[in-house]
Amino acid sequence: MTDLSMQHTLSFKTVKKHYFATPLNSAITVLLAVFTAWVLWGLFNWAFLDAIWGYGKNEECRTHEDGACWSFVATRWRIVLFGLYPFEEQWRSALACIVMLVVAILSCVPVFWSAKRLPTLWVIGFATFYILMRGGVLGLTPVVERDWGGLSLTVFIFAAVCLLGMPLSIIFALLRRSEMPWIARTMALVIDVIRSLPLLSIMFTFAIVLPFVLPDWAIGDKLYRVIIGYAIFFACYQAEIIRGGMQALPAGQEEAAKALGMGYWNRVGYVVLPQAFRNALPPTINQFVITFKETSLVTIIGFFDILASGRAAAGTADWSFATIEMYVFVGLIFFVFVFSLSRYGAYLEHRLNVGSR
Repeated sequence: MTDLSMQHTLSFKTVKKHYFATPLNSAITVLLAVFTAWVLWGLFNWAFLDAIWGYGKNEECRTHEDGACWSFVATRWRIVLFGLYPFEEQWRSALACIVMLVVAILSCVPVFWSAKRLPTLWVIGFATFYILMRGGVLGLTPVVERDWGGLSLTVFIFAAVCLLGMPLSIIFALLRRSEMPWIARTMALVIDVIRSLPLLSIMFTFAIVLPFVLPDWAIGDKLYRVIIGYAIFFACYQAEIIRGGMQALPAGQEEAAKALGMGYWNRVGYVVLPQAFRNALPPTINQFVITFKETSLVTIIGFFDILASGRAAAGTADWSFATIEMYVFVGLIFFVFVFSLSRYGAYLEHRLNVGSR
């Protein structure tokens, strides 16, 4: 018997064992299969066969309620993706998002996997993103932050939180495992307090409460205050993930480095942190996924992110009936980003052989 036929035989036996072992199991399996097929056919029929496509067909969508109105996406996609950004400058917002997408793709290339190249890549990419969005240099028209919105604002918040939060999380993790008890205990208290608070309460505090206790010169823009608060929240969670990766290291690793005469920073930079990040890879990827999804919370405190832009696009009298299509479109955008990130995380786990030990 060939390997392929053996695999088919094993697969058939596995399916029979789990789904058709008894008459009751077989009946339940068949009923669920029929129900699933019915639901999927209904969704396919709504999304494709009975759907209305094309630009500006809102009147046709009003009278045809059987299928999806993708004409909404064709007509209002600019508002969803770019929000309040000036129409004639939206090419800059699109180019900025492409720059960050290229940075994310290059980050997956092993040649950039070093302590110097990867941060440099992200800093250069983020600086390019900010210059394109903000303008005021190289002949670009200035566009203030209150006019940003849509997907570009979501990407900006996510990238800024990760850039600020990741080095901060390393500092927190190192302070948390300091040999000086008062430093370790103080850092542990700070981390535990912040982790016990909802992210939304931290955002409200930095956006609304903080200006009352800061001097005028230190208040700054509300967007940056929220990003700083979010970065601290991210850093506290990621610090515990990194610390867990450090605790998973055999004790002999650091002792061997000390025996070789390596200083503290060399031990941390060349022995401890690389192995800690390797051990902590699965929860780190999960933390990035959560961070990207939770950027949608900023809409509650007045920012025009992609979710708020979508609601504005469907909030006019001409398109008020297209709420479902709007949420599907925004959900698909989130799905593409999050699914790609999670699949890349799974690839890294397999490549580095972590998460299954």
